[in-house]
Amino acid sequence: MTPVSEDLLVQRLRARDEAAMTLFYDKYSAALYGVILRIVKKEEIAEDVLQESLVKIWHSFHTYDAGKGRLFTWVLNVSRNLAIDKIRSRQYRVGSRTQPIEESAALRQAASPTFRPEHIGLQDMTNKLNPEQKQVIDLLYFGGFTQSEVAEELNLPLGTVKTRARAAIKVLAKLIR
Repeated sequence: MTPVSEDLLVQRLRARDEAAMTLFYDKYSAALYGVILRIVKKEEIAEDVLQESLVKIWHSFHTYDAGKGRLFTWVLNVSRNLAIDKIRSRQYRVGSRTQPIEESAALRQAASPTFRPEHIGLQDMTNKLNPEQKQVIDLLYFGGFTQSEVAEELNLPLGTVKTRARAAIKVLAKLIR
């Protein structure tokens, strides 16, 4: 199968070409699943969230603006946000509290990520951040934390977390160009 350029893939998805969605799945599903799994930490939930993400991407593709960023960045954010919504949901929190301790320890051990950010260069890029920025970005984007949760985790004022995140994003944006 011939690789399809991102521009052509975007064009075909905008035209509602269902075959393009298959190409999209082949190209991005493993990376999206890996990010989702790192957030939800349970394979069956990660599979459900991936499915929800693909449906949402298909139905809301008209909102994608190539001028604001690359396709992968947009779909990663859609998937990441759905995964975060899932772990914040009451159903998820109640289910997590009621599972036996032995099972949860086994799941944590078995959930060694099959996806590693360095596979697509994200880890290399975040390594170029200063340690404070890297710590904030790792928790926000790879840990699935909110800015408030990062502030609490690192015992920092919320404004400091926001400033570090904003500065890190500016550095990363320059690396992408």
